Amino acid sequence: MKVFSIKCFSSVLFIGYIPFASGTFATAFTVLPYLLLRGNMPLYLSVTVFLFFAGVLASTEAEKLLGEKDPHKVVIDELVGFLVTMAFVPSGTPYIIAGFLLFRLFDIWKPWPIRGLQALPGGWGIMIDDVLAGVYANVLLQIAAYFWIGK
Repeated sequence: MKVFSIKCFSSVLFIGYIPFASGTFATAFTVLPYLLLRGNMPLYLSVTVFLFFAGVLASTEAEKLLGEKDPHKVVIDELVGFLVTMAFVPSGTPYIIAGFLLFRLFDIWKPWPIRGLQALPGGWGIMIDDVLAGVYANVLLQIAAYFWIGK
């Protein structure tokens, strides 16, 4: 049961087992939790922080179970990274699409210092690079919102 739970959680309900673009599918799936949580920011932030630390533990164990460093089947990092991307961003379909595209861009491209963070041990390396990709995407969305909305 423990192995099943770790695989289910770290792969976000086995989305990570999709043989191609599993990170993109996991990010797309995360739009649903984002929509459900966005109206309650304290809950949104609490869930995001909980998922981050649970993701560190689960992805550390998943690395051991799967016998590889940062396995492609582990996509809990994409879920947390997208939630970070969308934190405090105005609601609306254009922001969701832009957030999705920016997060995937930074997650794949891994500009400095994101790539280097992957070297951290276990689940820390798996999770923290996506959190920082989410921060980069969030900053760009905040700048866009400032100019778009005209605050």
